Amino acid sequence: MGLPPVSAIGIENYRSVRSLFMRVGALNVFIGKNGTGKTNLYKSLELLQQAALGRITRAVSEDGGVESVMWAGGRKVHDKAQIRLRADLGDLSYKITLGLPNPISDPALPLETMVKEEELNLLTGRRPVCLMQRKGPSVFLRTADGERVTYDNELLSSETALAHIRDGARFPELDVVRHTLSEWRFYHSFRTDKDSPLRRPSANVTTPTLSSDGCDLAAVFATLKEIRQDVHPLHEAVADAFPGSRLQIEANGQDCRFSLETPEIHRPFPARELSDGTLQYLALLGGLLSYRLPAFVALNEPETSLHPDLLEPLAKVIAQAANRSQIWIVTHSEALAEHLIDHAGAYPRRIYKDEGQTQIDGLKVTGEFIGET
Repeated sequence: MGLPPVSAIGIENYRSVRSLFMRVGALNVFIGKNGTGKTNLYKSLELLQQAALGRITRAVSEDGGVESVMWAGGRKVHDKAQIRLRADLGDLSYKITLGLPNPISDPALPLETMVKEEELNLLTGRRPVCLMQRKGPSVFLRTADGERVTYDNELLSSETALAHIRDGARFPELDVVRHTLSEWRFYHSFRTDKDSPLRRPSANVTTPTLSSDGCDLAAVFATLKEIRQDVHPLHEAVADAFPGSRLQIEANGQDCRFSLETPEIHRPFPARELSDGTLQYLALLGGLLSYRLPAFVALNEPETSLHPDLLEPLAKVIAQAANRSQIWIVTHSEALAEHLIDHAGAYPRRIYKDEGQTQIDGLKVTGEFIGET
């Protein structure tokens, strides 16, 4: 079973997002002013991935705990103080609910983030078919041949069924969802200081996909050169941004390195000497033009540190990447949004706040946008 695309996302009670459900396409661009909550959309997807990695409760704890990331606005009397996240992947729908423990009945540390519920449904047919349901420590699952079983080992409040139950032969859909979410990539303003991993050589290891911190950027470039033996899209993107310049890539058996030749200077600039903006742009190229793109790539304000002249070349690269992967972008750059309209036909969704709630202009309760059929 291949990795399914994201068809919809649901978020409830997470930071400034009170309740939101939306359909997802190949290239999803969100634009808004600072403080509207666009980064919270990005962070909610990062948090959802942590369920597949088995770290979701730890991630919330490291972010200050449930009370810090919970929707802080008004709630109805009977509303539970819980965060709910959902990802529809093709015809599979995964949901997870996080909350605080009942101090009397729940086996958890005081004020610890708990996994309250998890659910996996198959959405084909007239009614969803429940493939996995977890409430507290108990989990029931439906096997590949339709048998309903109960998971023998009770889960701790900090564990997810998605990460903990690993039996692809009996529960193939659970395996697909875990693998798909685990492969997602999030790129948020790469470090470009003098100690940045981008400025250091990479291990001499074939690297098909850029890591989230960009520490293997040189190896990603070397993989394109030595394994794919096609660096034309990469050289084209470099020349488009820096006319007359060319990327030099070296894999010497000990490590991988890159440098940039420019028409003004008679020696190449190694990564440690490149400007912050140049290095940031090259890192984005590594993430978007790599040998193997993950099924889903999210970029948070990719325009950070970039000169305005680099936004159109970046938009062209994003348009190319959207043919190989689903792309999710949050930005406050009107210029980048305009270039994405021109080169990818992707019209940005406007994010705004209404009474403290993050909203998306034109989004209907069904998840579609006004004007879509």
